[in-house]
Parts: sequence; C-alpha cells; structure tokens
Amino acid sequence: MVKKRNRENRGLPSRWQLRHGAYYYQVPPGLEAQWDGKKLFRLGKALSDAYKTWAARLENNIEVRTIDDLLDRYLLEVVPTKAVSTHEQQRIWVRQLRRVFGDLPITGMRPRLVYRYVDARSKKKTTVLKNEDTGKDERKVTGGRVTAHREIEVLSHAFTKAVEWGYLDRHPFRGEVRLKGEKSRDRYIEDWEIIEALALPPRRKKGSVLAIQAYMRIKLMTGMARSDLLRLRVDQHIKGDGIHIQRHKTETSSGKRTVYQWSPELTAAVEQAKVVRPVLSPFLFCNKFGRGYIDEETGSTDGWDSMWQRFMNRVLTDTKVIESFTEHDMRAKCASDASTLEQARALLSHADARTTDRIYRRKPERVDPLKGVA
Repeated sequence: MVKKRNRENRGLPSRWQLRHGAYYYQVPPGLEAQWDGKKLFRLGKALSDAYKTWAARLENNIEVRTIDDLLDRYLLEVVPTKAVSTHEQQRIWVRQLRRVFGDLPITGMRPRLVYRYVDARSKKKTTVLKNEDTGKDERKVTGGRVTAHREIEVLSHAFTKAVEWGYLDRHPFRGEVRLKGEKSRDRYIEDWEIIEALALPPRRKKGSVLAIQAYMRIKLMTGMARSDLLRLRVDQHIKGDGIHIQRHKTETSSGKRTVYQWSPELTAAVEQAKVVRPVLSPFLFCNKFGRGYIDEETGSTDGWDSMWQRFMNRVLTDTKVIESFTEHDMRAKCASDASTLEQARALLSHADARTTDRIYRRKPERVDPLKGVA
C-alpha cells in the first residue's frame, strides 16, 4: 500500500510537498547535486510553474516501474496540457488510483483488476466529517459509477502514454474492457423556454440579468463553450469579420480555431453585452472591477456561477419554465438546432463529429416512413 500522505499533499507527485503556499520537491538521498545541493527544492508557488520547473530539471528521464511512477509522469507531462479547470479533478482521480494500484508493476495490470475496481468504486460511500470552521458534522458522499469510469479513463490514458513513452509494447486493457456507459443528458430546451428566459425583466439597467441574456443569445447562436465565451476580449477576439476563438480546452495542443462570422443578430447580441457591462473593460463579460470571470490559475468561475444560479432561480419563479437548464443544455440546443451534423460540429469546434452527435444532438431523429403496399 502507498504510504498515507498529509491531506494537502494528496494527489501530488511522489516526494512533492505543499509548504507555506509553495510547492517543494524532497530530493532523494544522493541526488542533491542535481538539485543545487538542496534536500528540499522549491519548485514554485503556482502549481503550473511547479510542474514546469520539475519537468525542466528531470528532463523527462523518469524511471517508471510501478503504476505510481507512471501516474507521476502523467501528472507531470499530461495533466498540465489540459484545461486548468480539469487539473484539480484529475489530481483527485489520480490520488484514488494510487491508493489501489500504486504499488502494482505496470506490467501487472489486467482487465479483471479494472472490473473489480469499478465494481468496488461504484458503491457510493457516505462519510461523516467534522467541519473545522463550524465544528459541525457534515456528510460527504464519494464514489459512484460515473466517478469510477472517469478514474479508469485517466488510468487508460496513462497506459496509452506508457506505450508512447516506450515502457510497454501494448496497452494492458484497452479493447478488452467493456464498461456499462452512463446515460447521456438529453434535456432539450424548447424555443418557448428561451423566449421566457430572455423576456425576464432586469432589476437594474446594468445588471447580471442583462449580461446573462446577452451571453445566452451569443451562446445559442455560436455554441461556444463557457470558458471560451467568458474569455472573450473586445480588443483581441472581436474583429471585423467575426468573433475569433481558439478552443481553450485544447489550445495547449492542436487548438481548434474558429471564426464566427457576423450576422445582424450576432452583432446585436455582442453590442448588448458591451452596453450592459458595469464598467469599461477589455473583457466582453466582466465584474464590477472590470475583471473577467475566470480565475486563470484554477479555471474556476465562481462569480459567474453564482450569477447564473440566481438568474435560473428567477426564471423558475417568475416565468412559465418549470425545469432548469444548464450551460451545456444551451450548447446542446445550438447543436441540435443546426441544420446538419457538420454545421453542429463546426459551431461547437469539435474535432470529431461523433462527440457532437452522441452528446449534443438531442432532437429526435425524424424519418419518413416507407410507402405502404397498395
């Protein structure tokens, strides 16, 4: 079993520590010369900077014998290339995988172990923890089939990289494990529901309701992801021929680039977003201090999420809409209302139309019946 680590260090690569707001590497005995003669080497204050420093020092020469070693390299090289908002979630999944598979040699993974893991993790567990701030007991539910599947997806990708890095000749369980898939969300927002939400009267001339309504209009016409929409800058992305974006989720790799060309409706929605901003700002959507809603360090959008929740509560209270909808539901409506699958794929900036079709095209397929036999 992997040695239990302090809470703040769980999910970090082996021998990493978080101390006084910065990340440190505990140098193995005998290797101090490679780390400026230090036993405890400061990697950086931000997690992204710590990964970069560590990668530069190790020059990718990591000896991988166990799954714990493999997950170390995965955290070092793969996770930082993904969207910032996924880093913490993937660290949690890696931490859980370490507990079970950490000491296992990478050559020892078998399909049956994956099935056992999913079966065990699919059983939700309720833990009672004491809140250190309030002193009250709080119930925490962990596990579940969806969580188990996400964890195995990370493990599978780590083994794919192991083959790429030359540690293995073949993936130990890809194509040999068939997990029961989760049901995709199928909420389709009807046009009348959108009309109701857009007709909700604001309480102020420049307030969150008007900003969210402008945001909804742009999202329903373009299908842009939240991270891309909230990062839009008037001085960088709003150009003469349209809205220019590079999918933030993938910009560290190939980065799908898209230009949403101007239409009268899209132009009007962008102008509305500019007008209702509380202050002048480079961002199309900003708070009262002129800053964007995304924390670039963590990828979180807490302020925007709170605004959206308040808006949706008003929609359910003050309109005829009885079922809430999410950001993804609006993105799915854009894809569903597109005339063709290819148009939907292009709007959502997907590289693979299968993702668009499986998750975002939610209207029922309409089929003409065969002509009856005379």
